[in-house]
Amino acid sequence: MTHAQLGVGSVDAAVPPLGPRLPAHPLMLVTDRSLARDTADLLRQVAAAIEGGVNMVQVREKDLPDAELLALTRRIVAIAAGRAFVAVNGRVRVALAAGADGVHAGEGLALTRELKRKLRDRLLIGRSVHDLAGATAAAHDGAGYLVLGTIFPSRSHPGGETGGLVRVREVTAAVALPVIAIGGITAANAAGVMRAGAAGVAVISAVLGQPDPRAAAAALWQAMGEILSEAQTTAARVE
Repeated sequence: MTHAQLGVGSVDAAVPPLGPRLPAHPLMLVTDRSLARDTADLLRQVAAAIEGGVNMVQVREKDLPDAELLALTRRIVAIAAGRAFVAVNGRVRVALAAGADGVHAGEGLALTRELKRKLRDRLLIGRSVHDLAGATAAAHDGAGYLVLGTIFPSRSHPGGETGGLVRVREVTAAVALPVIAIGGITAANAAGVMRAGAAGVAVISAVLGQPDPRAAAAALWQAMGEILSEAQTTAARVE
């Protein structure tokens, strides 16, 4: 991803992480229009997912022209209505114009500090990472959160390398940022991912394209909630 694609110039000094606050335990839905009949169906599914517990939406439609992506993002921001954090994958100008909460950058270029200088407190910046080296580099650059994958085999990355729970433990032990695990996450394995140290999880087809996206999201949120309840109980016993 280039500076031109992100829509920022070049600056030198680092600035501290700023911007809108991430949910404490994100349940992120990453959009994919191929899992919907049309735009209206995608929006219906996003709304249902938020009703079911999704509290973060990443608008990831890389093939859309800016104008169409802006229109889609504005509608998702309106649907979220403060109930879910909305981030746009890769396009800062679209995120700003749509009133989104964040922008998500891929792994590869150390752009986060430059984005921070330009954006100040207007957007929270996330980074995709795949290993410990990428995670520590993103943290050094000033990322506000990390999306770590691929954890388990997934529809979007079939046959690709997976890190498993070992990767989650390794990264979460090394960085002081919220880590959102992605890749093959389901209601059946979300608890294990949270126990391994992830702050939250991100999903695509575990919710989108399901017969009942609201119920699918609710099942994931319930799995996450059980782990959070366990942690609270343990903390209370220690006290």
